[in-house]
Amino acid sequence: MATSYPRLMPMDLYRTADSYVLNADLPGIDPESVEVDVDGQLLSIRAERSPRTQDGVKWLARERVSGSFLRRFTLGQGVDTAGISANYDNGVLSVVIPVTEKAKPRKIDVHTSPAVVAQTTETAETSEDLAA
Repeated sequence: MATSYPRLMPMDLYRTADSYVLNADLPGIDPESVEVDVDGQLLSIRAERSPRTQDGVKWLARERVSGSFLRRFTLGQGVDTAGISANYDNGVLSVVIPVTEKAKPRKIDVHTSPAVVAQTTETAETSEDLAA
């Protein structure tokens, strides 16, 4: 039974050091019907599953959903929208969303000034004298 409103598609989303990876289940979808669009910071995924029809068939059960599927995601500022890629294989749509260099995790060095190091050492020695 087809519906007039878009259905959600089950998906997983995870992040690696260099990108976000979205895997959406779209079994039985014609790959030609899958659309992945980016408009500003909005990523949209659309797909269509046509209802199966056969002349002379009386359906006893019809649980596979047909119609339109839609998911939308607001992307943060730290992604490279120009580098987004998508692949559809064995009923799974994989979308790779690269992270900009600026947004990648990085280690920040903590520096201390020589005066702070000397003061810390003096405080530790004074504490030891008081404990004695």
